[in-house]
Amino acid sequence: MYAIISLGGRQWKVEPGTRLEVNRVTAAAGGELPVNQILAAHDGTLLHVGRPYVEGASVICEVLEHHRGPKVLSYHFRRRENWRKTHGHRQPLSRLVVKDIRLPGRAGAAKADAKGGVKRRPGAAQKQPARPAAKPTTRGA
Repeated sequence: MYAIISLGGRQWKVEPGTRLEVNRVTAAAGGELPVNQILAAHDGTLLHVGRPYVEGASVICEVLEHHRGPKVLSYHFRRRENWRKTHGHRQPLSRLVVKDIRLPGRAGAAKADAKGGVKRRPGAAQKQPARPAAKPTTRGA
């Protein structure tokens, strides 16, 4: 089971037990953070694709800690003017671990096709069966 989520301005492919380091979230350390922006989720048999998000799906994350990333230095200078400026930045981050992926109930599975459980949009073109390979031709015989 996996899900593709949108969190902290980025997209992540997560499974239960996945550890993430994302931009600082508002939840307190030790608390839970429910993520509702699920772009796609696979439950082992059926792929749920959102438009733009999967309705009723959520990923439950536990916030392990808040910390700051490594220092990034930005150095500006203008030649021949004895002008220099150094700036430092440390990004505030949160460390998360994915606890659970919750998908909508299997009630929609009754509407699934008999050909492997793939839901089709109404009016979507059906895939045509493959044609048999052409027979080789002989010339002049």
